[in-house]
Amino acid sequence: MKKGIAILGSTGSIGRQTLEIASIFPSSLAVVALAAKDEVELIAEQIKKFSPRVVSVASEEVKQKVEAIVTSAKTQIFVGQEGLNKVATEPSAKMVVVAIPGSLALTAVLEAVKLKKDIALATKEVLVAAGEIFMQEVKTAGVKVFPIDSEHSAIAQCLRGEERKTVKKIILTASGGPFLKTPIEKLSQMTAKEALKHPTWKMGPKITIDSATLMNKGFEVIEAHYLFGLDYSQIEVIVHPESVIHSMVEFIDGSIKAQLGAPDMRVPIQYALLEEERQSNHWSRLDFGKITGLTFLKPDKVKFPCLEYAYEAGKTGGTLPAILNAANEEAVNQFLKGKFNFDQIAVKIKQVMDKQQNKENPTLEDILSADRFARDSLV
Repeated sequence: MKKGIAILGSTGSIGRQTLEIASIFPSSLAVVALAAKDEVELIAEQIKKFSPRVVSVASEEVKQKVEAIVTSAKTQIFVGQEGLNKVATEPSAKMVVVAIPGSLALTAVLEAVKLKKDIALATKEVLVAAGEIFMQEVKTAGVKVFPIDSEHSAIAQCLRGEERKTVKKIILTASGGPFLKTPIEKLSQMTAKEALKHPTWKMGPKITIDSATLMNKGFEVIEAHYLFGLDYSQIEVIVHPESVIHSMVEFIDGSIKAQLGAPDMRVPIQYALLEEERQSNHWSRLDFGKITGLTFLKPDKVKFPCLEYAYEAGKTGGTLPAILNAANEEAVNQFLKGKFNFDQIAVKIKQVMDKQQNKENPTLEDILSADRFARDSLV
């Protein structure tokens, strides 16, 4: 029986690769709902190919442009937050793929969980901004969360068949980004064009910049805390430029499990979509004959302070992680628009973190309010 999937972020990097996999496994996966932004031609193409029941776009103007290209009696098109909620709660969807950068999808995802839909999670911000609330809703609803991140997918695979009490720590690997070997004094000269040249992964612009600052890895630390129920002292980050080992788990007896594979996001996406069932690989494979060496380095916390900011926010809790997330998102947006250079991203994030008074045990409205505050502070 086919499983209906809804995709929040169908025109982004993860969304497009998810649709590739759905095309490879048509007997197992049916695309029933799509949420995108304003990529009119691509949205129209996806509607023609997959005939989803529901589609969400950013604005009424985008909706009209899409409808001018494609008319489908089967597909209803909605707009904005209402549209996101329609896609996330589409009755025929058993799983919702969350791949919209930022906290935009937060409300819609929580609604999906309440309706007992499993979540394939790529959007870090859901757990970063509202980890306590999200995981409590997941527990209450009894649904499953399948991580799409290569690192968290790796950890989940290493933990299969193991007792959590035997875990000493997990080790998240980081590529180091494009500026790993750039002297710290030159970071002030680095532009968005240079920051977008990731050495190993093909990702969207926002996550590529987060990789360059190591904020992406900081977010993954917070995610891992919630996904695997581990204290922050049990979560370590190591820089591994080759991106061959996707992450590791060390056990109390000193044994270490590592998950290796080609740096291709379609592999962990497929693993999540098929609910951890192994199927044939139609994508890249790892060729050990081409690997000349594996490098491991401790992250430079002075050069890349965003990693420490994430640890600080995670340990503090409350609304501070939401502040961190929103401040980072807005700072990255401004950086991509050329408003300042690379080194100022971390500076501006810290300024916002220091400005806001943290609120413990926040409600969803508290988190959304903190999110708005952080964004407004950087406008």
